[in-house]
Amino acid sequence: MRAVVQRVSEARVEVDGRIVGSIERGLLVLLGIGKDDTERDCEWMVDKVSGLRIFEDEGGKMNLSVGDVGGAILVVSQFTLYGDCRRGKRPSFTDAAPPEKGKELYDLFVELLRRKGIRVETGVFGAHMNVHLVNDGPVTILLDSSKLF
Repeated sequence: MRAVVQRVSEARVEVDGRIVGSIERGLLVLLGIGKDDTERDCEWMVDKVSGLRIFEDEGGKMNLSVGDVGGAILVVSQFTLYGDCRRGKRPSFTDAAPPEKGKELYDLFVELLRRKGIRVETGVFGAHMNVHLVNDGPVTILLDSSKLF
């Protein structure tokens, strides 16, 4: 499972010109599900994302999590995080999960975050989406449950 996590002052996702998810201060998580991912990968990613200490404390040090600051999380599915461009110039997506498995783990990811008491908004799995954000910092973190980076 892979995620691009961005600290945002605001973010929203639109489908067909309609806002389907919107947050103010918090995290935008672009989430990719791999073909070999399991519930364990999902649990690891939820723990990592919810616990990331990338918000500033009173001393200006990044030391607080999204929950510590009362922030929200906007989760957007993005299978292209598994695009492999090592050969040629057209990405291969063979490592991405098939849609059924991807949706199942995406939904689990969202549910597990909500169980932690975090407000979670979402995009629409599999839809063409327009994502708007104001990256605060900018702060962007890459995560991989296989710990490739």
